[in-house]
Amino acid sequence: MSKSKETSNKKEKEKKRLKQRQDKQQRMEERKAHKRDGNSLDGMMAYLDENGNLSDTPPDPRKKKVFLQEDMQIGVPKQEDLPPDEPRIGTVTFFNKAKGFGFINDTVTNDRVFFHIKDMEEPVEESDKVKFFVERSPRGLNALQVSKA
Repeated sequence: MSKSKETSNKKEKEKKRLKQRQDKQQRMEERKAHKRDGNSLDGMMAYLDENGNLSDTPPDPRKKKVFLQEDMQIGVPKQEDLPPDEPRIGTVTFFNKAKGFGFINDTVTNDRVFFHIKDMEEPVEESDKVKFFVERSPRGLNALQVSKA
């Protein structure tokens, strides 16, 4: 009598493979049974209402707003040119004596302007009212000729 070539390990693998096949077939049948109606393009569409919320109903065409391409601004708007050389008035909001720089808030435009200790004509402290001239640099606005007002 010869030994069976089928081991218990092979039997277990075969049972596992058959079980996976049955599970897959069962899941496929469940999907077919619970298939959603309305899988057309209209059934899958979602719309945004005027408040930015998703809805199933299309927007009312009477409430449609028309935008002109020329009115749309893409990117960062260009900054306006600075007014002619007029002294500005502002308040020192930050000043670090050790590092030698600070910031001034312009009272008219509310711009935050950087200044360096070498651009000061007289010593200033935080919360001092100062007058200064402005120049534009690649990193932003710089104050020149900073003096107490």
